[in-house]
Amino acid sequence: MRILDRYILKSILITFTGTVFTFAFLFILIDLFSNLQDFIEKNVGLDVIVQYYISFLPSIVVQTSTMACLISVLFTYSSLNAHNEIIAIRASGMNFWQITRPALVFALFVSVLVFLVNEKFVPQSSMVNQQIRDTQIKVVPSLKGKGLPPIHNLTFYGLKNRLFFIDTFDPNTNELTGITIIGHDHHQNLVEKIVALKAKWTGIAWKFFNCQITSYNNALPNAPPSGIRMSAEKLMDIKETPKDFLRQRMDISSMNLRQLHGYIKRFSGSGALKTINNLRVDLHQKITFPLRNFIIVLIGLPFALMSVGKRKAMTFTSIAIALVIGFLYYVADAVGLALAKGGALLPWEGAWLTPILFTLMALFIIIRNF
Repeated sequence: MRILDRYILKSILITFTGTVFTFAFLFILIDLFSNLQDFIEKNVGLDVIVQYYISFLPSIVVQTSTMACLISVLFTYSSLNAHNEIIAIRASGMNFWQITRPALVFALFVSVLVFLVNEKFVPQSSMVNQQIRDTQIKVVPSLKGKGLPPIHNLTFYGLKNRLFFIDTFDPNTNELTGITIIGHDHHQNLVEKIVALKAKWTGIAWKFFNCQITSYNNALPNAPPSGIRMSAEKLMDIKETPKDFLRQRMDISSMNLRQLHGYIKRFSGSGALKTINNLRVDLHQKITFPLRNFIIVLIGLPFALMSVGKRKAMTFTSIAIALVIGFLYYVADAVGLALAKGGALLPWEGAWLTPILFTLMALFIIIRNF
């Protein structure tokens, strides 16, 4: 590695590390004050609080890396420009790509790092964070120390084109209460409705209590029920296990690619076309998300090298450019994802629209000015 590359990379790395730590400190400080009353009322131990905030760190790194990367790169090159070092470097015959190589390599490294952290650490740390929050911080005193709290108002699409509405699911006893299951065929016609007061997992199947099963003739639109069966107790042909019910509250953003792909594959035959389309958008967005670190740096570097003025003014200029570029990227990305989830674009088009557009813009600016 050239001496110049090491010199630039060292400045970028120091600024990046300081920015990430600053963001993390501010986040933890704000969250600590917002939860301080809960910590005191629930008598949460210091070790639990430390573990709770440590579990936040992977998500903080992933969410703040883009702006931290952009700010560190622009700050470094603006500082070099303010000291006329960029002029000296360009006078030696180096072109734009040679000058910015350390920043682009660093941004690419951060993109890979964010992808790995998002895949390997974020899902597990999010589950730990949620479990601590449910069992130690937000749980009512009567539930403390008794395991996971009940999950209320659980709704999801299951196998055999069934839509589940569950009032309460207790993961400690594997019991369901207030159950309504609506079954459809592949054309979204109503074929079955199951209502039960309670259900219990026997270890191999669900046993429903006070169950009513209503069948419908899907060949006749708006036809009355073709049959009603009542049962005091009945073993149901439902493939979902308690673990499947527990997974339904997992945040999609906390799943890695393998988990989300398996989730989509599992429920792709449910007939919930809009939901499946949204999940596919999320899947592509998980691939493009780490790339924003590299792309935003690529489009921000020309502005840092073109800026002129006093050192202090250029420092503030670099930060302002970072905020504007980051804001525009996030807005454009949100619009693309919204269009894809609304059906105006294919899932991959909505997720890749902004990265491709901003990459082309960056190349155009670089070719035009350098």
